[in-house]
Amino acid sequence: MIVCKSSAELDTMHRAGLIVWEVLNELRMIVAPGVATAELDRVAERRATERGARPAFKGYRGYPASLCVSINEEVVHGIPSPSRKLQEGEIVSLDYGVELDGYFGDAAVTVPVGRVKPEFEKLMRVTRESLDRAIEMARPGNRLSDVGSAVQQWVEQNGFSVVREFVGHGIGTRMHEEPSVLNYGTPGHGPRLQEGMVLAIEPMVNAGVAGVRVLDDGWTAVTEDSKPSAHFEHTVAITAAGPRILTRPGDVTGPSW
Repeated sequence: MIVCKSSAELDTMHRAGLIVWEVLNELRMIVAPGVATAELDRVAERRATERGARPAFKGYRGYPASLCVSINEEVVHGIPSPSRKLQEGEIVSLDYGVELDGYFGDAAVTVPVGRVKPEFEKLMRVTRESLDRAIEMARPGNRLSDVGSAVQQWVEQNGFSVVREFVGHGIGTRMHEEPSVLNYGTPGHGPRLQEGMVLAIEPMVNAGVAGVRVLDDGWTAVTEDSKPSAHFEHTVAITAAGPRILTRPGDVTGPSW
């Protein structure tokens, strides 16, 4: 069952989402060659606690950290480590969520470590643009598959591949609610979007083939061909006025990240 939220609930989710936005933007500024991924995780956990929120990922199905840090060919769910240090030329995906007053916010961004290859820059840009296009489809009356189709069309038009094994999701009083939000599909299918639905839309895009595999740690997903992957995400509410991004300030305009 897809649960629609009231305006008061959306406001609470926006407060949670603003914490996610603030912390991810702080982490973006910390990312640099030589920084240990565990240090990013420490900052993420501390900032949530300082704001009266709970890191949503820590302990979720046994996940050991507050932040997912996925580097280069790591698609999602990379586990922070004190021995893993960022290197010049890498790209790193930061996925983060919090719970505040019983509601969740969830977002992700991929950033360069220093200067990166032009093809890495293009991968990040196209992935972010695919998120923007998906968000534009998050309007009452559209179908759920319109969201995923917007991602797939833009990604494949630019020569990249959409990950199938991991998808977006509904979100609210639980981190993962119905429906699953695919990043691919044919337009005009699935549930009709209604006011009050909230979706965590999160394109995961590979530079090479679409396939992924999970490492022996049981969490880290990597590309089958070891080529890089990018990941962008926002928590988005469907409203009569159009898409409302709950994981950024309401007065921010332009690209999603």
